Amino acid sequence: MTATTLTPAAAAELIAGSRERIDAIDDRIIGLIQERMAVSAVIQEARIGTGGRRVHLSREMEVLAHFSDALGTKPGTALAMTLLELCRGRI
Repeated sequence: MTATTLTPAAAAELIAGSRERIDAIDDRIIGLIQERMAVSAVIQEARIGTGGRRVHLSREMEVLAHFSDALGTKPGTALAMTLLELCRGRI
């Protein structure tokens, strides 16, 4: 059965199930972001503790390129910038 041949009841069931799946995926993404934030804090503490800077700009450029390559220039860069800000704060 394709989406165009679904009955309204079947479509509602499909949508509800898909939304539950998206909510579960979102929960996993949030958990991964929180984990990334914690790891980033450890890196920043180690860097600052040894006289380094909190932010390593060349590393951030690598992260931006990775996300841009994987998700497209505009959305990938926007997502990477949001993650970087969450993990290191605003510059």
